[in-house]
Amino acid sequence: MTRRHRAAIIGSGNIGTDLLMKLRRSSVLDVAAMAGIDSASDGLARAAALDVAVTADGVDGLLRLGAFDDVEVVFDATSAGAHHVNDAALLNSGRRIVDLTPAAIGPFVVPAVNMARLASQRNLNMVTCGGQATIPIVAALASVTDVHYAEIVASISSRSAGPGTRANIDEFTDTTARAIEIVGGASRGKAIIVLNPAEPPMLMRDTVAALVSTADEAVIDSAVTSMVAEVSRYVPGYRLAQKVRLDPVPAKDPRRRLAGAAGQLDLTHVTVFLEVEGAADYLPAYAGNLDIMTAAAVRVAEHLLTHAPEPVR
Repeated sequence: MTRRHRAAIIGSGNIGTDLLMKLRRSSVLDVAAMAGIDSASDGLARAAALDVAVTADGVDGLLRLGAFDDVEVVFDATSAGAHHVNDAALLNSGRRIVDLTPAAIGPFVVPAVNMARLASQRNLNMVTCGGQATIPIVAALASVTDVHYAEIVASISSRSAGPGTRANIDEFTDTTARAIEIVGGASRGKAIIVLNPAEPPMLMRDTVAALVSTADEAVIDSAVTSMVAEVSRYVPGYRLAQKVRLDPVPAKDPRRRLAGAAGQLDLTHVTVFLEVEGAADYLPAYAGNLDIMTAAAVRVAEHLLTHAPEPVR
């Protein structure tokens, strides 16, 4: 049997623990170590029960673990602020880093869109849950027409928004908006997150609203549905909630201002409604917002360690 590549996780909260569960069934990766800062966390307890080396001393404790010697990739499932500290501590270690926080130290990566182009990077940023769900759709539109403006709304259950998610709301909107432009290919991007307190908890739902140069309806529909199929290869619960909607934008419609100078062109308003159901590896099925992050991160790390050259130091 081919040796599985060894990984470490920083962060023993919901995201880190879900990562632990997903990595246990990966044919490419195995978990060697987990670091947290709460010795009583469920994540560290579960990891220890699986014979994974653990420490409650954060990244400093991770570097002292003998198990870290064999680690090739580190997943950071903490917070944007903590990631700056963790990245600095790991800088000279030679390990690749997959960053699940909105810190955005390294380039943005969305597996279905640009993973292959970033194979040599040392630190890759997973954008945000909303970004992972919606940027593939923006990129699909940009592959067949000009996207002058794209706005996404990510609605998640308030139960699935832990302390890290809530602390990173500002970073979420800024990071996602920038990635809509940089990775998605939109001229302008905007991101909104909604924490929905509904009971029973709702599944993650995402809306992509884009102003594009008018193109053939069948071409746009095909690009979107093909991208949804691609993302669902690594996030099985990712799906269209309803048919792609296209509406011509009248000459004097105020939405044209969002497209800037392109507002003088023939424009179409495209609306895509998505739903993400989690795999319930550790988190409940309604927490698709967290599940899409961990599933995408595993996909990126598997690609890095099986197809990529040595990282840029």
